[in-house]
Amino acid sequence: MEKSNQAAPNDARKGSVVPLETSIREELDSLSPLSSDCCIYKIPDRLRCVNERAYIPDVVSIGPLNHGNEALKAMEEHKLRYLQYFLHRTNVSLEDYIKKIRDREEKLRSCYAEPIKFSSDGFVRIILVDAAFVPELLLRDFKHLKQEGDRILNKPYMLLDVVPDLLKVENQLPFFILEDIFDLEIIDSPSSGNNTSGGLSIFNIIEAFLGQLGCDNDKWKIISSSSSKVEHFVHLIRTLCLPLESELQTEGRQLIETVKIPTLTELHQAGVKLKVRSGKNLVDIQFADGILEIPKIFLSTTHPRILENLVAFEQCHCIYDKYINDYVNIMGRFVSTPKDVELLVEYGILDTHYNASEASSMITQLASKPIRFLHVFYYGTLCEDLNKYYRSSWNKWKANLRQNYFNTPWASISVFAAVVLLLLALIQTVCSVTSTSPSKHE
Repeated sequence: MEKSNQAAPNDARKGSVVPLETSIREELDSLSPLSSDCCIYKIPDRLRCVNERAYIPDVVSIGPLNHGNEALKAMEEHKLRYLQYFLHRTNVSLEDYIKKIRDREEKLRSCYAEPIKFSSDGFVRIILVDAAFVPELLLRDFKHLKQEGDRILNKPYMLLDVVPDLLKVENQLPFFILEDIFDLEIIDSPSSGNNTSGGLSIFNIIEAFLGQLGCDNDKWKIISSSSSKVEHFVHLIRTLCLPLESELQTEGRQLIETVKIPTLTELHQAGVKLKVRSGKNLVDIQFADGILEIPKIFLSTTHPRILENLVAFEQCHCIYDKYINDYVNIMGRFVSTPKDVELLVEYGILDTHYNASEASSMITQLASKPIRFLHVFYYGTLCEDLNKYYRSSWNKWKANLRQNYFNTPWASISVFAAVVLLLLALIQTVCSVTSTSPSKHE
């Protein structure tokens, strides 16, 4: 009896090997191949836990990652209406749009890092509605094609929520599908009553739209001529914030574990002069001859969230070149107190409606994101030069003299007068000693 009892489990295990092997093999065979096209990500928990609202859309979902969120369902009817408006603009049938998206389905799915669980029809429907909503929204905001009675553009509170949602990492559509949808259409201009594209491209309307957010940039022509390099809206914003590849400085990058530099107040007390750097590359901070140049910074309700999403995108997507991460990190070291913010405002570097304390807190919180230095720091040499200048006793002495004794014209005059009086007193003393000393002939 004991033998039969022991053999039964062995037999059961042998009998289960084939079904288990088959099950595992089916799972392995069902795995889709990984693609280098992946560019849209779910935000990692280590970032999400710091400020979840920065990454979750407030009113509208774009793409499959947030589709079905109960908090965003109110916008679904608006999106359907925009699809209807979009179809009315064009001479392209709904069937043609569906076919275009279905032909691109495999590539579209490969752009998302997360597996997309929607069926083929469900996925195509999501992409169709959202890929029509985005250009229709941009067209309705375009100067020649504005519409009266729009339920989004004519409601300021709606627009203030929708625009930031379009610039969140999880809320993206691959840029190529927007181009495909737009290329199929012929714009019906209300002003002319004629169907005409007039040479209008998806880049024209995006440029006009983002220009209202302060993204006016002379790189548009270069970017639009090589649109295949644009992954999505967040990637486009990042591209606009950076210099052209040919202008990126590689010699200043260094391997660095922690960023240690004085604050702006400390640097200023050591004699460093602050200046607005011309140009529209956000990361182009320069230091030479005691002058620290920082590009103009705009700080509104929207800008910190855009930066947070740029930081998150770089951490998910960029292996080496985390320029925005490096920028946020060094600005967080520059700004530690409201006094540092006051210096930025005083020298015209920072434009904000927040007071110094609020702005300081926002910059500090943004810089507290878990930023990992896997390779090199873009501002390595800059930090080295600033620390060297700050440690110089001669520079500190000059700065102390200038700030405490020559900080106003009257102070300079007083110091000059004191020096003159000191010289006169010295001359008088010398003359007195000379006149009272006995002559050699006496």
